[in-house]
Amino acid sequence: MQSHYDREMVKPMWQELADIGVKPFTSAAEVDDFMASSTGTSLIVVNSVCGCAAGNARPGVALALQNNVIPDHLATVFAGVDREATDKARKYIKGYPPSSPSVALFKNGQVVFVLERHQIEGAPAEEVAAELTTAFDQHCSKGGPSVSHEQLKKAFGLA
Repeated sequence: MQSHYDREMVKPMWQELADIGVKPFTSAAEVDDFMASSTGTSLIVVNSVCGCAAGNARPGVALALQNNVIPDHLATVFAGVDREATDKARKYIKGYPPSSPSVALFKNGQVVFVLERHQIEGAPAEEVAAELTTAFDQHCSKGGPSVSHEQLKKAFGLA
């Protein structure tokens, strides 16, 4: 399928999440394999080019992944770029309308928490992070953080 956005243009937006340990997926098969093999908790970020993804969602995810417990598995798909992967990820986010950006937390393959665009828009990154860390504290057990403070600062200018 044709993407809406040039892959090279959005590469830095992919890289922000990759730099903090979030694996980007570009195909439906990758998403299926991830969900089939991910025991414990898994996070899927539906990334986007919009301002709320840049200023709120991606930095909020980065801050949340500094929590003392984080999901076992981390992945992202890019809406408007990798439509097949995004459509497949959204099929796993049952009971929620398509939303980008959005963040879904799964436990043993079942959705346990979703942060939708309307909850991200207008919320500072710290508020997005607080919502996510509350869900992490409730459902996750893997020790965090996902990256060092130096990597976080490099990826987002955050510390």
